[in-house]
Amino acid sequence: MTISPQSTAPLPSSSPESRQRSYTWQDPLIGAETAQQLSGLDYLRGMARGEYPPPPIGDTLGFRLPREEDVQDGQVTFYLTPEEFHYNPIGSVHGGVYATLLDSALGCCIHTKLPAGVGYTTLDLAIKYLRPLKVGMGEVRAVGKVISVSKRVATAEAQILDAAGKLCATATTTCLILRPSAAGGQP
Repeated sequence: MTISPQSTAPLPSSSPESRQRSYTWQDPLIGAETAQQLSGLDYLRGMARGEYPPPPIGDTLGFRLPREEDVQDGQVTFYLTPEEFHYNPIGSVHGGVYATLLDSALGCCIHTKLPAGVGYTTLDLAIKYLRPLKVGMGEVRAVGKVISVSKRVATAEAQILDAAGKLCATATTTCLILRPSAAGGQP
């Protein structure tokens, strides 16, 4: 087997100008502490109203958190406009961006069904990528809906839809429900 050294040639002088992006976020632990005192539905609606700081991942990836009407009992919708900074090397939105957007909608729809002091964590996430997301296609939405919530496990499904309602991706999740233990109050 022959191994070729990596090219050290400089980029062509005609290469496009680099881009820059910056953003700010708020302390995520303020909201996380508040979340322990409220039902998931009340907490997420309060976040949508701006009463609690949003999670920094939304700012990092540039997706819009739900408005209050997008947070329903068992259903949550998130929004994203595909941008260049989402792109993979082949010129479309990276699958990890889809996954984060879908995981957010899935987890939050489950959270709407949980009482104060009860948390959750993703056990699995299965995604089917059906259409590319690209710059110029406009805003897409990820709609998460609860399938089932039991004492220890919850399941949900989600879809990413484009502005015309075309299906771009689907996902399912199973989440572990984290209830406080009788001894210490922590999950």
